Amino acid sequence: MAKHPFLSDEWFTVVEKLVEEHGADAPAHTNVVVNLVITGTPFGDERQMHMGARGGKGEWGIGHADDADVTLTTDYDTAKEVFVSGNPQAGMQAFMAGKVKVQGDMAKLMASQQGGGNTALNDAIQEATE
Repeated sequence: MAKHPFLSDEWFTVVEKLVEEHGADAPAHTNVVVNLVITGTPFGDERQMHMGARGGKGEWGIGHADDADVTLTTDYDTAKEVFVSGNPQAGMQAFMAGKVKVQGDMAKLMASQQGGGNTALNDAIQEATE
């Protein structure tokens, strides 16, 4: 599989296809949507996207969701480490280091971290990202 730069237009297109192929179902108890603002990207000043789940159905895409529970703001390198590395501790370490700003329902975000995600989808995204 060809690799694409994280958050590039091509990467979003490939990830959308991977979500369709692998599904984006989440554990039924997962009920949080997160808006992301990634600053300092190679594709302009910032990129906006959203991800999460409601009632066991995954949500993901470019732009912000109107009804998001939380908004996270971080820089490009931190976002790549957290969302592509597969390292579950990377997000907490970035938050503790002040590299992630959180607005909204922090308790709901923390509760959503319990349980696993779609490992096949996560692996496919990692494989498609340079």
